[in-house]
Amino acid sequence: MRTFEDLPVGFAQTLGPLHVSKDDILAFAREYDAQPFHVDEVAAKDSFVGTLIASGWHTCSLNMRLVADGLLLDSSAMGAPGIEEVKWVRPVRPGDTLRSHVKVLESRISKSRPKLGLVQLHFDMVNHDDETVLTQTNWVMFATRDAEPFTGGALSTNTQSGSSNNLHRGIPPISSNAYFEDLVIGETEELGSYTFLPDDIIGFAKQYDPQPFHVDAEAAKNSLFGALCASGWHTASVWMKHMVGHRDRIRAYALAHGQRPARLGPSPGFSNLKWIKPVYAGDTIIYRTTVTAKRPSASRPEWGLVFHHNTGTNQNGEEVFAFDGMVFWERRG
Repeated sequence: MRTFEDLPVGFAQTLGPLHVSKDDILAFAREYDAQPFHVDEVAAKDSFVGTLIASGWHTCSLNMRLVADGLLLDSSAMGAPGIEEVKWVRPVRPGDTLRSHVKVLESRISKSRPKLGLVQLHFDMVNHDDETVLTQTNWVMFATRDAEPFTGGALSTNTQSGSSNNLHRGIPPISSNAYFEDLVIGETEELGSYTFLPDDIIGFAKQYDPQPFHVDAEAAKNSLFGALCASGWHTASVWMKHMVGHRDRIRAYALAHGQRPARLGPSPGFSNLKWIKPVYAGDTIIYRTTVTAKRPSASRPEWGLVFHHNTGTNQNGEEVFAFDGMVFWERRG
């Protein structure tokens, strides 16, 4: 089993390959990111990109699968605190075969837990033409070679008896069909809430992140987390699901009032993604998004680039998830 000591600075490995079919792209997108250019080949022709492409969150999840199979499952990995940066350099299309080149940039022993090491990894995910489709940098926790087995509960703050009724207040009334010019910096929208059930956690993890603490409740008891918890990519994908639902409601409002809905394009990537606390089975997470900045696109004058900060908060009022994203947004006219 690979431990912290086996991942020195400069360690490099190629993970994969992994083939991506049209059915794979459609299945993920229908569940988590049902934008037209991910779920409808005809509609995709009239989109920002012009063809059917995979959700960026799907691409991240596929990279996670490569990392799990090629590096983490045969190691002392203890999860990741977040992602420093992801760039979606090129879209992933039906028929692509993906590989991920991973390299260790930095490693150090945790000051608070000397039997736990932190390893900074950089990934360059490429397609069958050796074109980069994704870059990613993040830290992963690994137990050291002489670490005693964890007895569980080291990070556990699970309180499933807490009431979540206050999270079901409903979505604030939609008052506008905002184009780029209409967006107000600092404005926050509540996207909705989601309860992570054991079967959902295990189902996602088996497909994309089959580490023991995501797929086996008994094994999770003796992990750093102390109980079954959701993959971080599952938490993020559910945010996307709620964002798409929110946009669908705005679209319906616009059509009902005789307006043409403002379109959103793809996202170039995100940064500062943090999995602040584990999301345990039974937790209910409420998602929000806040516009933080915007600027016109220099290369595409009919579009603007909008920056947003996004969060997820559990039933105890604790922030469990956050990231800074960006997306192309249609301008008026």
